[in-house]
Amino acid sequence: MCNACVIESVKQTMMSRRSLFMGAAASGAAAIASSALSARPALAEARGKVLDLTYVFDEKFPTFDGVPGIAYEEAVNFDASGYQLWKITVFEHSGTHVDAPLHFSKDGMSVAELPPESLICPLCVIDITAKARDDANAALEAEDVEAWISAHGAIPAGACVAMHSGWGAKVATPAFRNTPDGAFAFPGFGKSATDLLATMDVAAIASDTLSLDPGNSADFAVHNSWLPGGRYGIENLAHVDQLPAKGATIFVGAPKHARGTGGPARVMALV
Repeated sequence: MCNACVIESVKQTMMSRRSLFMGAAASGAAAIASSALSARPALAEARGKVLDLTYVFDEKFPTFDGVPGIAYEEAVNFDASGYQLWKITVFEHSGTHVDAPLHFSKDGMSVAELPPESLICPLCVIDITAKARDDANAALEAEDVEAWISAHGAIPAGACVAMHSGWGAKVATPAFRNTPDGAFAFPGFGKSATDLLATMDVAAIASDTLSLDPGNSADFAVHNSWLPGGRYGIENLAHVDQLPAKGATIFVGAPKHARGTGGPARVMALV
């Protein structure tokens, strides 16, 4: 074979190998992209509307102990300095907020240590409004979780399960916290429900009331079992009545202060 023929033969062989390699690389990239997309449906069934699940938080917002959860002190005056700045004092568990494991365990995860992947979750909403109309201290129990699963399918691993009690309609009234005679009264989770959810690899629970436990709880059974297990909770979730039972994705803008037992959070859902 002549030199020119040898050179041409080598060139054709190299081009064939390059085409094969590029085809394989393209197939691999497509497979990776397909895999990435197929891994997202639990978070991406949503249609694209953003719903704010966070209450505006000020000195008048109801708190568990009745003490204002935030205080303002002027640090810089606009007229004097051309800009303005507040010094604020905040109780961690006020407004729409996160309960970190450290809240009910001596050495649990702080709010700063919550895994970021646990803060973006498929959202499952369990409606107990009928029960709460008849009982101000109604509890979301295991039977309610089982009924939701029968109607909507399995709860995804890593989900946030939210209670819809209808209590958001009372947020601007004393009834959000108390009965007319001053007793604590608001719905919450029952331990039978959270024990069941703990077996399903659920990341978080959320309530549309002042607490994860019902108002008449004497032992904080849900706080004492759910949080020390390395999971977190959200309290005072707003606009739960506007959420679908399934298909939304929740985004939890948890604070990240060291040693935090929780803290006010900006929580949103893609629905």
